[in-house]
Amino acid sequence: MKQFFYIVTLLSVLSLGACSKAQVETTSKMDGVSFVSPSRSFPEEFLLDVQQVNANWVAISPFAFSRDGNSSVTFNSNNQWWGEKAEGIKTIIDYAQKANLQILLKPQVWMWNSWVGFYDLSTEEAWLDWEKDYEAYILTFAEIAAEKEVASFCIGTEYKIAAIKREAFWRDLINKVRNIYKGELTYAANWDNYENIPFWDDLDFIGVDAYFPLQEKATPDVATLVENWKPIKAALKSFSEKQQKNIVFTEYGYMSCDFTAWRNWENEANRDAVGLNLEAQSIAFEALFQSLWNEPWFGGGFIWKWYHNYQESGGTNNKDYTPQRKPAEEVIKKWYAP
Repeated sequence: MKQFFYIVTLLSVLSLGACSKAQVETTSKMDGVSFVSPSRSFPEEFLLDVQQVNANWVAISPFAFSRDGNSSVTFNSNNQWWGEKAEGIKTIIDYAQKANLQILLKPQVWMWNSWVGFYDLSTEEAWLDWEKDYEAYILTFAEIAAEKEVASFCIGTEYKIAAIKREAFWRDLINKVRNIYKGELTYAANWDNYENIPFWDDLDFIGVDAYFPLQEKATPDVATLVENWKPIKAALKSFSEKQQKNIVFTEYGYMSCDFTAWRNWENEANRDAVGLNLEAQSIAFEALFQSLWNEPWFGGGFIWKWYHNYQESGGTNNKDYTPQRKPAEEVIKKWYAP
């Protein structure tokens, strides 16, 4: 099932006096999982369990924290989990590399009282304070990415307002990261906002956190989901061609509950009220893979989410996103197979 992952490289060629772009085959598709940073250290062999689904990539997220209306970005603090801080991140990267996993290092800001997409500030002074903090956060982990020679680095996740209002800042930040780190760079845009991000031209591939609503039905069916993917796929393909860059789902996944192919953020808020539905999760994954996995412009993605202790995670009574120890594992394993 695995296709080749293409990146777009600008080639200077003599063709009617113009410069053209071409797609160059480089590595295999990103068959990835999003790793949940644990509160404390764990045995390194736990990373081998991603082989349960044939994953060959893992996204690792050093978290920072902000509050709505507050310009500070807090990271590496004493009250954070071990796996969210630099110390733990370095160790998890070492474990992943020993397990022969490629790495997307994906810093992510958690908002205490809102969602980061809504983050906004009212004064230029506040924005400049935020930029100083956020730059320190990103450059700290860009240095770790460079030190550990990880394959890809994400400069930000799901900022809808800040990504547009502060374009000059993001472009300057990308330049500063490139002075430190020589791997591929991306940004993780929310599914409803990827077309609005103004600085894709400075990055290597397009990242989308892909929670597209598809069918408002407790147990969806594969055929309907595949049909409903078609306009979304067409828009993604068109945008990929316009930007001359491949698209990677920097997050994607489905809860194992009713209505999982609809608005999962609503399921998250009402998880006690929605029914357990393992079949719906498997169906949603199957439809996504059928729709996208063989598309040459689609570079793969990272399933949300994967916990460090496989034997104590997920299971058939669990409604969360993780596919661990659930029937959806077999669907993923089939499509992630070499």
